[in-house]
Amino acid sequence: MANNCTNQDFMDLELPVIKYEYLDHPADVQIHSWGTTLQESFEQAAMAMFAYMTNIDTVDMVERQEIKASGDDLLGLLYHFLDEFLFLFCAEPFFIVRKVKILEFDLENLTIHAEGYGEEFDLDKHPQGTEVKAITYSNMQIHDKVEDNDIFVIIDI
Repeated sequence: MANNCTNQDFMDLELPVIKYEYLDHPADVQIHSWGTTLQESFEQAAMAMFAYMTNIDTVDMVERQEIKASGDDLLGLLYHFLDEFLFLFCAEPFFIVRKVKILEFDLENLTIHAEGYGEEFDLDKHPQGTEVKAITYSNMQIHDKVEDNDIFVIIDI
């Protein structure tokens, strides 16, 4: 569901501190994201995926897209959450996200409702990074701790 807005509509949205990195992998890319909450770690993983596709500093937050995801377990929830955001980029018009905000993070029912703020991808404006083909379960890890939460996920490029 797209909501067309102006930059003015999202001016009060602060961009989060970057809490992700890319780790070496023989054929693909491994994202490591972290946060003070598991929810923040999920948000950071999604933003890392988009940042691998383009320089997200060039992305204006002029539109909002909503996604919903569910899983049978926590790894499945992460997989479907990232896959829903990847679908936004792969479906026409291609939508690139600069900020992800989880609105509902239900660990009992394993569901997520989130918004992505960004705009339609434009090669004249957004430098083309590496295409992400799919999310994988390969070596997917979620470390849910009291103060630090780490996620490791490999994306197929």
